[in-house]
Amino acid sequence: MILVLRALGVGDLATGVPALRALRAAYPGAELALAAPRWLAPLVELVGVVDRQVFADGLGHLGWSGPPPAVAVNLHGRGPQSHRMLAGARPRRILAFANGDAGWHDGPPWRAEEHEVDRWCRMLGWYGIPADRTDLALRRPGPGGLPTGVTVVHPGAKAAQRRWPPDRFATVARELSGRGHRVVVTGSPGERDIAAEVAGRAGLPADAVLAGATDVGELAALVAHARLVLCGDTGVGHLATAFATPSVLLFGPVPPAWWGPPPDRPWHEALWVGPRPVGDGPAVHPALAELDVAAVLAAVDRVTAAARSRAVAGRLVPAQAAAPEPARSAG
Repeated sequence: MILVLRALGVGDLATGVPALRALRAAYPGAELALAAPRWLAPLVELVGVVDRQVFADGLGHLGWSGPPPAVAVNLHGRGPQSHRMLAGARPRRILAFANGDAGWHDGPPWRAEEHEVDRWCRMLGWYGIPADRTDLALRRPGPGGLPTGVTVVHPGAKAAQRRWPPDRFATVARELSGRGHRVVVTGSPGERDIAAEVAGRAGLPADAVLAGATDVGELAALVAHARLVLCGDTGVGHLATAFATPSVLLFGPVPPAWWGPPPDRPWHEALWVGPRPVGDGPAVHPALAELDVAAVLAAVDRVTAAARSRAVAGRLVPAQAAAPEPARSAG
């Protein structure tokens, strides 16, 4: 049994996918259990390598009742709480970052300024487990009864400093709607008011507001079959990366170098004006506030063009692959 702790949110799970796949490859015959929040179950299924989910909402008592795992892996954080949580399952071995406060001196040192994907790939590499940081794709769910080909505008974020102003989201949504995009506005139940404000300012119909109307599995399906995603530094942006859906992501205060999409995929673009001094209170962060509508619309044009070129190249590959190989000499 391999027990992995990642009891966090959507973006955290998505950025942990390369590490989870590396563990699956390293221990092909072992059961792989992931400790993660219950509500993430539809996404855990899409990772494709997890055999069992152990429900855990954040740090605390894990409630592990099975036999001691052969290996416990801390993909949650630097410790000490997460280290102690895993140690409570009495594993024979723990893979984690070194943390003196937890009495754990094995493992590599933690680096604060590191991309979240690279962080966990580096940790596993220290233990001799290679991980491919580009292995970010999730299984594509069927659309079910959800609309396809829509443009997803997701104006919310957990922290107020990471929320681009609603009036600017609305201006972009109105422009895209005028260009022929079918725009929907998503969010959590607690973000329904801001979603309704954006939709109202953009002149969208009432049924364009999907905030609070989808669970995480339905949101993933919506993004997987979307035309475009526009959002801040949130889990929805990571879903767009996982499904190769063209996306424009608005960052601040954290830079894209820590949480953004791979820079070599031009159909995803992370905008950031930084670094900037930290703002006061819940106001939008200066690095995000400086992003204007024109910059966002220009980024939309670029990712759309990149996605179109990628689609054309993809259609050309089979014909090229089918071409006969030139004859080789015996020498």
